[in-house]
Amino acid sequence: MTKHSKLRKEKGKVISFLPTGEYYYTKGLKALRKRELPKAKKYLSRAMDLEPMEPMIACQLAVVETELGNFEQSNGLLHFVLDDLDPLISECHYFLANNYAHLGLFKEAFKHAKAYLEQDETGEFSEDAEELLDLIELDSEEDFAELEEQDELIVLQEEARYLLEGGSFEKAIDRLEGLIAKHPDFWPAHNNLALAHFYLGEIEKAHQVLENVLEKNPGNLHALCNLAVFFFYEKQYGLLRQLVDLLRKTYPLLPEQQFKLGVTFALIGQYEDAYRWLKKLHKSGFEGEPAFYYWLSHSAYFSGRQEAAEKAWKQMLRISPEKAGQEPWATKKTEHLGHEHQPSSIVKRMNSEYEEERLFGIFLLSVTDDHKKVMGHSDFCDIETLAFREKIYLADVLGMPVDTKLKEEARIRLGHETALALYKRFQPIGTEEAGLLMLWFTVFGELAEEQTRLKNSEAFAAATEYMWHKLRGEKKSQTSLAEKYNLSLSTLQKYIKYVRERL
Repeated sequence: MTKHSKLRKEKGKVISFLPTGEYYYTKGLKALRKRELPKAKKYLSRAMDLEPMEPMIACQLAVVETELGNFEQSNGLLHFVLDDLDPLISECHYFLANNYAHLGLFKEAFKHAKAYLEQDETGEFSEDAEELLDLIELDSEEDFAELEEQDELIVLQEEARYLLEGGSFEKAIDRLEGLIAKHPDFWPAHNNLALAHFYLGEIEKAHQVLENVLEKNPGNLHALCNLAVFFFYEKQYGLLRQLVDLLRKTYPLLPEQQFKLGVTFALIGQYEDAYRWLKKLHKSGFEGEPAFYYWLSHSAYFSGRQEAAEKAWKQMLRISPEKAGQEPWATKKTEHLGHEHQPSSIVKRMNSEYEEERLFGIFLLSVTDDHKKVMGHSDFCDIETLAFREKIYLADVLGMPVDTKLKEEARIRLGHETALALYKRFQPIGTEEAGLLMLWFTVFGELAEEQTRLKNSEAFAAATEYMWHKLRGEKKSQTSLAEKYNLSLSTLQKYIKYVRERL
């Protein structure tokens, strides 16, 4: 099935053009012939802005969208041509048939292939259209009914996905719940419903949906991957570690599942595993999606493969040039000074809804070069909204007089000195170092509520570093860490046990 049209060969003359419209249309065709698809899209979109009622422009733009893999956008243009501009352009039916076949909507593909042959039985694409009909092989009304149900599932699922990506979570939930009511065993809808609840902050509902999926469909990979991402963002590192171990033993055969697994590993910071799966997909010929190259580049970069990361990013920019400036090393460049020297980063953390992140923000404030610049930031947090422990910590950091008993009660000294012990060994604070310190403040949040005799800040720092390496799948011996922090092995093991139990 070809994606190409005689329209591309400029047969005939485009009439009723304004000069500027014709200019951009011509540039678009030249770019298309050179296979410079992003440029072709840019020029043809501009031509369509100037000549919105010229069907030839819309048809050519639809061809470019198809070439870029944007089948839904192409379909929108083609339906616009047939419905509002010129219903006699038969090629539009063939292009629609081709697009719908790529999307798996075979009933729609069948319908438009038939419409093309009825309008232009001996047309340029007649053989391709007949071949498409043979492939679909619809012989009865039962076949149509079955395909109609499949098409409905795909269309509704795609609509829900677009709503999710656009941030319309409540609408997505309504759509998905309606879909699930009709098709209770359609698991992709359940998994997207869990994501919608999670994005809305309805954590308990999100987990309930996934639990229901895994109860009725054990081993559902998409549900397990979503659960891993939930655990990561909820900082439930103990549960995450168990799930990561399970996912590492999973070997899906379908490219879609391999992609999901690779992206999940990237999202939770397991870049070696992410790169292994995404690279495997790339070698097998998987390509075309901007998201694929985005995560391939990120996993390559953060696993130390700069050249592979740059190559993947170049491939992504060919499809999505608007992503320029968002490459993984671009964010790294702004981190060479460390988060502790970026007022906006400090303020953002101090405004977080999570206690451990607010505590980390106060620590960053303690080691920054310019307190006044942070305190004078327009978005600096409302101190009155901070919890008791945070107010005590902030006052101590700013050098304000604080009652010694209050500091002891809040365990501020232990929390701060442990963080300093880590900072001494891990600075400046980039993305990875921030994860380490966040891990400590997560533990500290639990520790501060308990009565424990463990007070060795160096031992807590060593134990936190050990668990950090373990959660990232990195091998680090307890003996080497004991030497690094000048501890006995038995002391370190005691603190590791304490930290592990609180993650």
